[in-house]
Amino acid sequence: MSGSESESEQAAITVPDDLLAGHPTTAYFWGRVAGDGEVTDEGVAVRTNDEGAAEVLATIAGADIDADTASREYAHDTSITRTEDEYTVELAGEDLFGLSGPLGLPVDGRGNYRFGAFREYDRALLRGLLEGCGTICFKSSSGTVGISFVHDDGDLLELIQELIADCPVETPMGDLSATSSGGYWFGVDDEAAPDFGTWLYEDCTGGGLYAPSRKRKLVRSLEQATDIEFDGL
Repeated sequence: MSGSESESEQAAITVPDDLLAGHPTTAYFWGRVAGDGEVTDEGVAVRTNDEGAAEVLATIAGADIDADTASREYAHDTSITRTEDEYTVELAGEDLFGLSGPLGLPVDGRGNYRFGAFREYDRALLRGLLEGCGTICFKSSSGTVGISFVHDDGDLLELIQELIADCPVETPMGDLSATSSGGYWFGVDDEAAPDFGTWLYEDCTGGGLYAPSRKRKLVRSLEQATDIEFDGL
Protein backbone atom coordinates (compact mmCIF):
# COMPACT_ATOMS: atom_id res chain seq x y z
CA MET A 1 0.00 0.00 0.00
CA SER A 2 1.45 3.38 -0.95
CA GLY A 3 1.67 6.23 1.53
CA SER A 4 -1.07 8.22 -0.19
CA GLU A 5 -3.40 5.21 -0.25
CA SER A 6 -2.69 4.51 3.41
CA GLU A 7 -3.43 8.10 4.44
CA SER A 8 -6.66 8.22 2.45
CA GLU A 9 -7.89 4.97 4.00
CA GLN A 10 -7.07 6.13 7.52
CA ALA A 11 -8.75 9.48 6.88
CA ALA A 12 -11.99 7.62 6.08
CA ILE A 13 -12.05 5.82 9.43
CA THR A 14 -14.34 7.21 12.11
CA VAL A 15 -13.58 5.84 15.58
CA PRO A 16 -16.07 6.09 18.47
CA ASP A 17 -14.88 7.37 21.83
CA ASP A 18 -15.61 3.99 23.40
CA LEU A 19 -13.93 0.94 21.81
CA LEU A 20 -16.63 -1.23 23.36
CA ALA A 21 -19.46 0.59 21.56
CA GLY A 22 -21.28 -0.97 18.65
CA HIS A 23 -19.66 0.45 15.50
CA PRO A 24 -18.11 -0.95 12.29
CA THR A 25 -14.59 -0.01 13.44
CA THR A 26 -14.96 -1.69 16.82
CA ALA A 27 -16.55 -4.75 15.21
CA TYR A 28 -13.60 -5.10 12.84
CA PHE A 29 -11.05 -4.43 15.61
CA TRP A 30 -12.43 -7.02 18.03
CA GLY A 31 -12.85 -9.54 15.24
CA ARG A 32 -9.13 -9.18 14.55
CA VAL A 33 -8.33 -9.46 18.26
CA ALA A 34 -10.37 -12.66 18.58
CA GLY A 35 -8.84 -14.10 15.42
CA ASP A 36 -5.19 -13.39 16.14
CA GLY A 37 -4.73 -11.38 19.32
CA GLU A 38 -4.26 -11.64 23.05
CA VAL A 39 -6.05 -10.10 26.01
CA THR A 40 -4.24 -10.07 29.35
CA ASP A 41 -4.27 -7.96 32.50
CA GLU A 42 -1.52 -5.88 30.87
CA GLY A 43 -3.55 -5.01 27.80
CA VAL A 44 -4.62 -6.05 24.31
CA ALA A 45 -2.34 -7.04 21.43
CA VAL A 46 -3.42 -7.85 17.89
CA ARG A 47 -1.20 -9.14 15.08
CA THR A 48 -1.31 -8.91 11.30
CA ASN A 49 1.10 -9.55 8.44
CA ASP A 50 -0.44 -6.72 6.40
CA GLU A 51 1.07 -3.27 6.95
CA GLY A 52 -2.04 -1.51 5.70
CA ALA A 53 -4.25 -3.41 8.14
CA ALA A 54 -1.77 -2.65 10.94
CA GLU A 55 -2.12 1.06 10.20
CA VAL A 56 -5.90 0.76 10.33
CA LEU A 57 -5.80 -1.15 13.64
CA ALA A 58 -3.37 1.39 15.09
CA THR A 59 -5.69 4.22 14.04
CA ILE A 60 -8.66 2.52 15.72
CA ALA A 61 -6.72 1.77 18.91
CA GLY A 62 -4.78 5.04 19.00
CA ALA A 63 -1.59 2.99 19.39
CA ASP A 64 1.79 2.48 17.77
CA ILE A 65 2.88 -0.41 15.53
CA ASP A 66 5.71 -2.80 16.40
CA ALA A 67 7.18 -4.35 13.22
CA ASP A 68 9.05 -7.68 13.28
CA THR A 69 9.26 -11.01 11.45
CA ALA A 70 7.75 -14.28 12.62
CA SER A 71 7.87 -17.95 11.61
CA ARG A 72 4.66 -19.96 11.86
CA GLU A 73 3.64 -23.51 11.19
CA TYR A 74 0.84 -24.20 8.73
CA ALA A 75 -2.19 -25.28 10.73
CA HIS A 76 -2.94 -28.18 8.38
CA ASP A 77 0.69 -29.37 8.13
CA THR A 78 3.01 -28.51 11.02
CA SER A 79 6.03 -29.80 9.08
CA ILE A 80 5.84 -26.66 6.92
CA THR A 81 6.69 -23.22 8.25
CA ARG A 82 6.61 -19.79 6.69
CA THR A 83 8.45 -16.60 7.67
CA GLU A 84 6.75 -13.30 7.06
CA ASP A 85 6.53 -9.72 8.27
CA GLU A 86 4.44 -9.32 11.40
CA TYR A 87 2.99 -6.11 12.79
CA THR A 88 1.66 -5.89 16.34
CA VAL A 89 -0.61 -3.20 17.72
CA GLU A 90 -0.79 -3.04 21.50
CA LEU A 91 -3.19 -1.16 23.73
CA ALA A 92 -2.20 -0.87 27.39
CA GLY A 93 -4.62 -2.12 30.01
CA GLU A 94 -4.99 1.25 31.73
CA ASP A 95 -6.14 2.76 28.41
CA LEU A 96 -8.92 0.23 27.96
CA PHE A 97 -9.84 -1.75 31.05
CA GLY A 98 -10.92 1.36 32.90
CA LEU A 99 -13.91 1.53 30.58
CA SER A 100 -15.60 -1.50 32.10
CA GLY A 101 -12.95 -3.84 33.48
CA PRO A 102 -11.29 -6.75 31.64
CA LEU A 103 -14.28 -9.05 32.05
CA GLY A 104 -16.41 -6.55 30.18
CA LEU A 105 -14.34 -6.74 27.02
CA PRO A 106 -15.82 -8.45 23.93
CA VAL A 107 -12.79 -10.79 24.05
CA ASP A 108 -11.51 -11.45 27.56
CA GLY A 109 -8.70 -13.93 27.00
CA ARG A 110 -10.63 -16.76 28.66
CA GLY A 111 -12.55 -18.04 25.66
CA ASN A 112 -15.50 -15.71 26.23
CA TYR A 113 -16.77 -13.73 23.24
CA ARG A 114 -19.35 -10.99 23.74
CA PHE A 115 -20.12 -9.80 20.24
CA GLY A 116 -23.75 -8.82 20.79
CA ALA A 117 -22.99 -5.10 20.39
CA PHE A 118 -21.58 -5.78 16.91
CA ARG A 119 -24.37 -7.91 15.45
CA GLU A 120 -25.57 -4.95 13.40
CA TYR A 121 -22.10 -4.81 11.88
CA ASP A 122 -21.66 -8.50 11.16
CA ARG A 123 -19.87 -7.92 7.87
CA ALA A 124 -17.07 -5.87 9.49
CA LEU A 125 -16.90 -8.37 12.37
CA LEU A 126 -16.67 -11.37 10.04
CA ARG A 127 -14.08 -9.62 7.87
CA GLY A 128 -11.96 -9.04 10.97
CA LEU A 129 -12.37 -12.66 12.02
CA LEU A 130 -11.47 -13.94 8.55
CA GLU A 131 -8.35 -11.80 8.40
CA GLY A 132 -7.41 -12.86 11.92
CA CYS A 133 -7.84 -16.62 11.62
CA GLY A 134 -9.01 -17.41 8.11
CA THR A 135 -7.50 -18.29 4.76
CA ILE A 136 -8.40 -17.54 1.15
CA CYS A 137 -6.89 -19.54 -1.68
CA PHE A 138 -7.37 -20.71 -5.23
CA LYS A 139 -7.64 -24.50 -5.42
CA SER A 140 -5.88 -25.38 -8.65
CA SER A 141 -6.98 -29.02 -8.44
CA SER A 142 -10.67 -28.10 -8.60
CA GLY A 143 -10.51 -24.60 -10.05
CA THR A 144 -12.45 -23.18 -7.10
CA VAL A 145 -11.98 -20.58 -4.39
CA GLY A 146 -11.36 -21.89 -0.88
CA ILE A 147 -12.27 -20.00 2.30
CA SER A 148 -11.61 -21.58 5.69
CA PHE A 149 -11.19 -20.59 9.35
CA VAL A 150 -8.58 -22.08 11.71
CA HIS A 151 -8.20 -21.47 15.45
CA ASP A 152 -7.19 -23.23 18.65
CA ASP A 153 -10.52 -22.35 20.24
CA GLY A 154 -13.35 -24.43 18.86
CA ASP A 155 -15.92 -22.21 20.62
CA LEU A 156 -14.79 -19.23 18.56
CA LEU A 157 -15.12 -21.19 15.34
CA GLU A 158 -18.64 -22.28 16.33
CA LEU A 159 -19.50 -18.62 16.91
CA ILE A 160 -18.11 -17.76 13.47
CA GLN A 161 -20.28 -20.49 11.98
CA GLU A 162 -23.32 -18.91 13.64
CA LEU A 163 -22.41 -15.49 12.24
CA ILE A 164 -21.98 -16.92 8.74
CA ALA A 165 -25.30 -18.78 8.99
CA ASP A 166 -27.02 -15.47 9.85
CA CYS A 167 -25.43 -13.46 7.03
CA PRO A 168 -27.62 -12.45 4.05
CA VAL A 169 -25.70 -14.68 1.62
CA GLU A 170 -26.59 -18.37 1.75
CA THR A 171 -23.30 -19.98 2.80
CA PRO A 172 -23.23 -23.70 3.53
CA MET A 173 -20.12 -24.85 5.37
CA GLY A 174 -18.50 -27.95 6.79
CA ASP A 175 -18.31 -29.18 10.37
CA LEU A 176 -15.37 -28.50 12.67
CA SER A 177 -12.40 -30.82 12.15
CA ALA A 178 -9.18 -31.22 14.10
CA THR A 179 -5.88 -29.91 12.72
CA SER A 180 -2.49 -31.54 13.14
CA SER A 181 -1.45 -28.65 15.39
CA GLY A 182 -4.14 -29.42 17.96
CA GLY A 183 -6.62 -26.76 16.86
CA TYR A 184 -9.77 -26.83 14.76
CA TRP A 185 -10.91 -25.66 11.36
CA PHE A 186 -13.89 -25.55 9.04
CA GLY A 187 -14.36 -24.48 5.45
CA VAL A 188 -17.03 -22.67 3.49
CA ASP A 189 -18.39 -24.90 0.71
CA ASP A 190 -16.52 -24.16 -2.51
CA GLU A 191 -19.63 -23.27 -4.48
CA ALA A 192 -20.59 -20.68 -1.85
CA ALA A 193 -17.11 -19.16 -1.39
CA PRO A 194 -17.28 -16.63 -4.29
CA ASP A 195 -20.59 -15.09 -3.16
CA PHE A 196 -19.57 -15.09 0.50
CA GLY A 197 -16.16 -13.57 -0.21
CA THR A 198 -17.65 -10.93 -2.50
CA TRP A 199 -20.22 -9.98 0.16
CA LEU A 200 -17.49 -9.68 2.79
CA TYR A 201 -15.35 -7.28 0.76
CA GLU A 202 -17.74 -5.35 -1.47
CA ASP A 203 -17.88 -1.62 -0.66
CA CYS A 204 -15.19 -2.01 2.05
CA THR A 205 -12.66 0.31 0.37
CA GLY A 206 -14.33 3.53 1.44
CA GLY A 207 -14.38 2.49 5.09
CA GLY A 208 -10.79 1.25 5.18
CA LEU A 209 -11.64 -1.72 7.43
CA TYR A 210 -9.78 -4.46 5.63
CA ALA A 211 -6.32 -5.89 4.87
CA PRO A 212 -5.35 -4.86 1.31
CA SER A 213 -3.29 -8.02 0.75
CA ARG A 214 -6.22 -10.24 1.74
CA LYS A 215 -8.59 -8.42 -0.60
CA ARG A 216 -6.07 -8.77 -3.44
CA LYS A 217 -5.79 -12.50 -2.71
CA LEU A 218 -9.57 -12.84 -2.88
CA VAL A 219 -9.77 -10.94 -6.18
CA ARG A 220 -6.97 -13.01 -7.73
CA SER A 221 -8.61 -16.24 -6.59
CA LEU A 222 -12.01 -15.19 -7.91
CA GLU A 223 -10.53 -14.21 -11.28
CA GLN A 224 -8.65 -17.50 -11.54
CA ALA A 225 -11.80 -19.46 -10.74
CA THR A 226 -14.21 -17.56 -12.97
CA ASP A 227 -12.12 -15.85 -15.69
CA ILE A 228 -14.08 -12.71 -14.84
CA GLU A 229 -12.43 -9.42 -13.80
CA PHE A 230 -13.53 -8.15 -10.39
CA ASP A 231 -12.48 -4.53 -10.80
CA GLY A 232 -15.39 -3.22 -8.78
CA LEU A 233 -14.75 -5.30 -5.66
